[in-house]
Amino acid sequence: MSQYFQVGDLVLWNPSNTVAQLFARMTEAMVLVAGCPSGVGPDIGRDEYEIDPDAFAAFVDALIARYLSTDHPILTAMLEGYLPAALVMVQRSSRNVPALRRPIPRDNRDVSLNRDGFDPDGDRQRLLNLAESHARAMPH
Repeated sequence: MSQYFQVGDLVLWNPSNTVAQLFARMTEAMVLVAGCPSGVGPDIGRDEYEIDPDAFAAFVDALIARYLSTDHPILTAMLEGYLPAALVMVQRSSRNVPALRRPIPRDNRDVSLNRDGFDPDGDRQRLLNLAESHARAMPH
């Protein structure tokens, strides 16, 4: 069995039930981090999640900006578990993520005292590489 993440008739992703449910729950948890609504509707009972593509793109943009602005290794790792698949879905909806193109200043909310690995350009490339790898593994 599988579930659909879609915009109307456009399927952005069709993962297995477990993966879909985990992604949906991670999306709910990330709303607090992003500070804006996700644009992902609830499962409407037909194994489908309807996506508002503009709201979802803004949500992913906010998360990517947060990812690029921190040097905290745990926050970075947690966001890396979510963002590549989310970025692929944004790309498949023909939306953009401005945070991938603009300079990102350091955000002092989540600073690691144990390391200074602030490298938004390197992190941007790592995220794009992860998304490219995920895109090959994510059926439409």
